[in-house]
Amino acid sequence: MNIHIIGVGKMGLPMACHFLAAWHVVTASDADPQRLALATAKGLTLAADATAMSTADIIFSSLPHDAALIAVAAQVAVTARKGATFVDTSTVSQLASRQVAGLLQESGIAYLRTTVSGNNHMAEQALLTVMASGPRASYETVLPLLKLLGPHQFFLGTGEEARLMKLVVNLMIAQTSAMLSEGLALGRKGGLDWQDMWQVLCASAVASPILKAKSVQLAKRDFTPTFTVEQMVKDLTLILAAGQAVHVPLPQTAMTLQLMHSAMAQGDAGDDYAAIIKTVERSAGLSTDPY
Repeated sequence: MNIHIIGVGKMGLPMACHFLAAWHVVTASDADPQRLALATAKGLTLAADATAMSTADIIFSSLPHDAALIAVAAQVAVTARKGATFVDTSTVSQLASRQVAGLLQESGIAYLRTTVSGNNHMAEQALLTVMASGPRASYETVLPLLKLLGPHQFFLGTGEEARLMKLVVNLMIAQTSAMLSEGLALGRKGGLDWQDMWQVLCASAVASPILKAKSVQLAKRDFTPTFTVEQMVKDLTLILAAGQAVHVPLPQTAMTLQLMHSAMAQGDAGDDYAAIIKTVERSAGLSTDPY
């Protein structure tokens, strides 16, 4: 299969590498020269979008925000051949995604919304959870590629269901970090040892997969990002907008967004989103020094 992927960042690059390893013809593009250099080092062929889109069977994209998706989709609409499939894996709003659907329908290009759950390390290990919505026939065509990304694939509907499901997942991930922030601060202020708390939490009823995964770094107070505070602010803003659109109150999510903004104001924007642990610690008069 002839595949072109637009955006070879932390998620897009490992996806492209999995396709290449499965002996597909894969070309790649990105606006960042550093990302292009990494793609070349991985053996990917670089190509201008206009050239690659015109011959690709499937065009994947992994993009940072609504505006980038709309711009790329506009180019796909005028460049890709009729009958091609555009598969976007970005975390974006349902509103922007609907706009893209209209553009592509007029051009005769199938549009599959394919969001993923997992960080860049999980992407590299092909451990992502894939959530898709759009034309069922297009999903069945692309499914062999999606299976290269991880062990779980879900088809959720013919519209924007995958976009909303990704926001639901990220809402709960963000709330896990908020829960940890308060619980760990309470424990520390009351005299519990940091590593003792992590050992107990990971063996307790609250030991979710995300908590166990985070414990590997956070037990050492390592806030190296898999997903930054700044990125989580973007996602929480999308989540609150989705709630507003259907009149669902999300008060806890709104409070978590405020913690993320506090973390940014305190200089932690580039840290892992779990850095709100430090935000709550500061408010409790605790040191945020490394363990």
